[in-house]
Amino acid sequence: MATTTELSPTGEISKYSQDMQVDKKLTPRKVPTLCSIRYGIAFVAHLCNFTIRAQAMIINITMVVMVNTTNHQLQLNDSTEGLSDSFDAQTSFPAKAPVYNWSPQIQGIIFASINYGTILTLAPSGYLAGIIGTKRVVGFALLGSTLLTLFIPLAADHGLIILITTRVVQGLTQGSALGGQFALWEKWGPPRERSRLCTIALSGVMLGIFIAILLGGVISQALGWPFVFYVFGGIGCICCLLWFTLVYDDPRSHPWINITEKEYILSSLEQQVISSSKPSLPIRAMVKSLPLWSMCLCCFAHQGLTHTVVTYIPTYISSVFNVNIRDNGLLSALPFIVSWFSGILGGQLADFLLSKNFRLITVRKLATFVGSLPPSVLLVVLPYLSSSYITTMTLLIVSCGLLPFCQSGIYINALDIAPRHSSFLMGVSRGFSQAAAILSPTVCGFLLDQDPEFGWRNIFFMLFAIDLAGLIFFLIFGETDVQEWAKENKLTRL
Repeated sequence: MATTTELSPTGEISKYSQDMQVDKKLTPRKVPTLCSIRYGIAFVAHLCNFTIRAQAMIINITMVVMVNTTNHQLQLNDSTEGLSDSFDAQTSFPAKAPVYNWSPQIQGIIFASINYGTILTLAPSGYLAGIIGTKRVVGFALLGSTLLTLFIPLAADHGLIILITTRVVQGLTQGSALGGQFALWEKWGPPRERSRLCTIALSGVMLGIFIAILLGGVISQALGWPFVFYVFGGIGCICCLLWFTLVYDDPRSHPWINITEKEYILSSLEQQVISSSKPSLPIRAMVKSLPLWSMCLCCFAHQGLTHTVVTYIPTYISSVFNVNIRDNGLLSALPFIVSWFSGILGGQLADFLLSKNFRLITVRKLATFVGSLPPSVLLVVLPYLSSSYITTMTLLIVSCGLLPFCQSGIYINALDIAPRHSSFLMGVSRGFSQAAAILSPTVCGFLLDQDPEFGWRNIFFMLFAIDLAGLIFFLIFGETDVQEWAKENKLTRL
């Protein structure tokens, strides 16, 4: 007799019941948390994100000593041994580190080049990870980024074109690592713990920024700027070893997982286990989905705000307070250690609210609101209080500290509305928002160049307007219910 059975959002008929046969009533009441395998994987992913972001950021720091700032004429591969005597601020750095005559415009191209590669692979890597597994996609992407980091000093010495090409290819690998990792939480993240697991992993980005800013100048001064790439390349090698050793695609394939934790994860995901064959993507339905568009547009607006803060905090501090490079690095790094802590705290808070029977849609929208509107409002106020050193730094720290709360909101919303396609959709939303990372330096540079006196004020008002529009769109159209196009009906015979 034929019957129509509605499958789980993943398109599988209770695969868990076939493998484990664990009754829901026997689901363990107490399972390990911080000492568990799933949290261990989250911390390895945290280290992966730390490494990826630091490897992308370090050239922003080393550029200060890589260029002869007294000569802005473009020479594609004009390298000299030693530093220019006229550049007094760099005379304490090792004399054998090469210096290049790159104009500020060329430096901007070098900075942005990694984003052109990243935006191309965020969405495809998420889909690929859902097919062949996160372990291989992210692992080989991290290995590729690490090898290219070690190669950058040699690439710079062989010419500007080689360096930019290397950065673009590195962006391809980093986009694969960032986009591919979200498939982990389809199989490792119990619904009540996804916020904290995802934010533990994603908060590594802010820690990478903090460490890169804090240590980049110190290593350059002590050993020379090429050693910054060698050190962070070495860290990447260690991270690759940990990733390939400790991370597995799902609890079933993990050789060391405790049976209690395994049963807990699989039983909590019984209605969301991913099928062995990846379902086809309903592209037409996705394009028409307002909840999906609201997530993508809000991600774009928030990423524009975040990227501007990350990129321009050192420049803003320098322009307002005229501090030296060492003090600027310390002040610029301070907001990001606060962001690292608040990102982890935000995930814990979101899951705490869910445990108190708050609606999922309420938690997602509240987290997005806290991570979007207050930071942009504080930045708008900033130019009017620039005369106060303590007030300015306090506003920057609080604004930067609130940004990661969105990690518990829009950035994992795809797991709510389309768990079967979440790895692909998370890559799409991050790829869509990555366009803001490309546009931000260009637009901000234009505004500062056109109006040096009120440029910062114009930038902050622009960010506030874009961020508010994205937030309102998500608050109106954002959802957490599984969408119809993310479900699957299948004819089965009993």
